[in-house]
Amino acid sequence: MPQTQISCPRCRQMIPANVEQLFDVSHEPASKQRLMSGQSNYARCPHCGYEGRLATPIIYHDNEKELLLTFFPPELGLPLNEQEKMIGPLIKQVVDRLPPEKRKGYLFSPQANLTYESMMETILNKDGISSEMIKSQQERVQFMEKLMQVTSKDVRLELIKQNEKIIDEQFFALFSRIAQNAMQSGQEPIARALIEIQTMLLDETAYGRQLKESVAEMEAAQQVLQEAGQSLTREKLLDFVIEAKSDARIRAYVSMARAGMDYVFFQNLTDKIEKASPEEKTTLEGIREKLLFFTNEIDRQMEARLKQAQKFVETILEQPDIEKATQANLDNFSQDAVEVVNQMLRQASEANDYTRMGKLQKMVQVLQTASAPPPEVAFIEQLLQVPDDAGVEQMLKENDEMVTQQFVDALSGLVAQMESQPDNPEAKDMAEKLTEIYKVALKYVMKKNMAG
Repeated sequence: MPQTQISCPRCRQMIPANVEQLFDVSHEPASKQRLMSGQSNYARCPHCGYEGRLATPIIYHDNEKELLLTFFPPELGLPLNEQEKMIGPLIKQVVDRLPPEKRKGYLFSPQANLTYESMMETILNKDGISSEMIKSQQERVQFMEKLMQVTSKDVRLELIKQNEKIIDEQFFALFSRIAQNAMQSGQEPIARALIEIQTMLLDETAYGRQLKESVAEMEAAQQVLQEAGQSLTREKLLDFVIEAKSDARIRAYVSMARAGMDYVFFQNLTDKIEKASPEEKTTLEGIREKLLFFTNEIDRQMEARLKQAQKFVETILEQPDIEKATQANLDNFSQDAVEVVNQMLRQASEANDYTRMGKLQKMVQVLQTASAPPPEVAFIEQLLQVPDDAGVEQMLKENDEMVTQQFVDALSGLVAQMESQPDNPEAKDMAEKLTEIYKVALKYVMKKNMAG
């Protein structure tokens, strides 16, 4: 989404911001994510440090849920007639995009929202997210903000103990998204603080320790399977499962080797049970029950993800300009969605459905172009091969046009990302190399800016 130059609400200097008024989910599904995540209409001023949501009128539309919402920030003080003049062309744009059979009565009575929060709540309620769930999410966000505000480890530890009841799967998922956003946007101090807090959460909470154990078991299971390599058979996989010392390890094997746990695999387990001694039989039957539970759980999750991915892809295929719609929704294409696209393409080819094949091929072309690594990534990979700082500086000079503040921010984000994996020796080595490159690049950019 192109950025707009706006005047900072505090210091009035011109700064870039993503300003967006119309969020038409039926036309561009990705716009919902931009609104809900705060990517749009949010400003950060590098001059005075201002950070906050912009006072921007918003129109939100979702034809499937028959939602047409408006929000005018009270601080703008716009009279009703001015508001109607502003939303009129935007609502006409919404209506014109819809085929006649989808133009329903709700389009003629937009639902006005007095606050931004009430608009968000209306959208979430339509998604099946209750007010209680929203309140719970807000509690978690406020708790994270408190953790970020304090610098004393003892105070943080006390806060964690007081709020342990909300430190669960939902909390860690939210925490992870915030940390990723900080890394990707080059906010190094925030990213480092979040990494420090995450380490404390993993060590000092019951769910954190459980999660840490689960990750450790996943890594151990992965290593076992990798060492088996091409020689991995159903029989060997079954032996690994039987030898597992914890349920977390069994779950890890299921998540990574579900395809190998087919009818023959379970038949082999049944044969072992029938030949086992009474004591061994009880143990093996318990393992079988756990395997059935974990595999069913994985299958249900996979089925739900594939259904959601298929619905998403079909929404894109309904758009008049497939390439444009795919490009606009690149952030929403998960690996599941890509697999669904490939499966649909095979099915369309088998059915000789050339119209559908043409649409899917356009989608695939955009995805292939987008998945190609950007030049900056290839450049960083080349820098990692350089043995010393002098060589790095020489390469930076040779590629001067690529060495910008954005490039330095990207390096900083990569360093933070690698440092977030303290138990991974490869990531630790990579972080050290990237840190050295970052220091040289930062010095180079500073010299270039001073010369300019």
